[in-house]
Amino acid sequence: MLDLGKMKGNPPNFVIITGLSGSGMSTAMNAFEDIGYFCVDNLPATMLEGFACLLSPSEAAKAKIKKAALVLDIREGDFLPEFTNEITKLKQTRDPFIIFFEAKDEVISRRFSETRRPHPADDGEGLLAAISVERRMFAGIRTIADLIVDTSEQTVHDLRRLILKSFEDTNLRGAMTVEFTSFGHKFGAPSQLDLMFDVRHLPNPYFEPTLRAKTGRDVEVVDFLEGMDEVGETLKRFTELLEYLLPKYAAEGKSYLTIGIGCTGGKHRSVMIADRLSTHFSKTMESVSATHRDIGK
Repeated sequence: MLDLGKMKGNPPNFVIITGLSGSGMSTAMNAFEDIGYFCVDNLPATMLEGFACLLSPSEAAKAKIKKAALVLDIREGDFLPEFTNEITKLKQTRDPFIIFFEAKDEVISRRFSETRRPHPADDGEGLLAAISVERRMFAGIRTIADLIVDTSEQTVHDLRRLILKSFEDTNLRGAMTVEFTSFGHKFGAPSQLDLMFDVRHLPNPYFEPTLRAKTGRDVEVVDFLEGMDEVGETLKRFTELLEYLLPKYAAEGKSYLTIGIGCTGGKHRSVMIADRLSTHFSKTMESVSATHRDIGK
């Protein structure tokens, strides 16, 4: 596989995604969309030239399309006979960057078997025969690609990371937003958490009569918890782990990261820990916040 990271110069503003069915084109399109490309799936080849006009300086301002990524594949009936001709004409006025995705036969076969989707080239002869037919049909298109990417050994996360690394304009990249959200396990964990820490092992202020009605934002509860060695040790270990993990998530291009902190009721321990972690990481990161789902229950 060619290394996308070796592409030099500014990222192209017009990308054509093509290749073999099941090779990762949809994943690539989603990654391009995440970094600000206007994406169109299954555009007819005969519309290439007309669409490219929208990217001209005079039209781009009106259409508000600064960069685009298009998926053209075998699903479009006239794709193969028209593609080469349309690209030849297009290169006279614009120079699209063509990425050809492929994978080994056994990998594509496994992907289709797992999703139970029919291969678009399957005429009843079976999946492997359909893959072989499509590979021969695309042999000519493969030769005019600017970049060939073999996704046989890649997960969807690997492919996304490669696209972001190579085509994202790092000058426009926003800071990753991190949200610490406290909650009570007895009310159920929030959906869409990326990470979750359980702090039910810590001493529970609920069993202190003078603290039961207060929350993890009250100074009395904070003082109580900070007086416990295991609280300080837990915060230290959580902080060290997150100091390692957060840059990894940011480097992968993740825009939002939600970290759940759970205790029994979501009123004392989880609130205090979420606030402490939020305060710590706010010192070095632009967009960090803490929310408390069950603090009022």
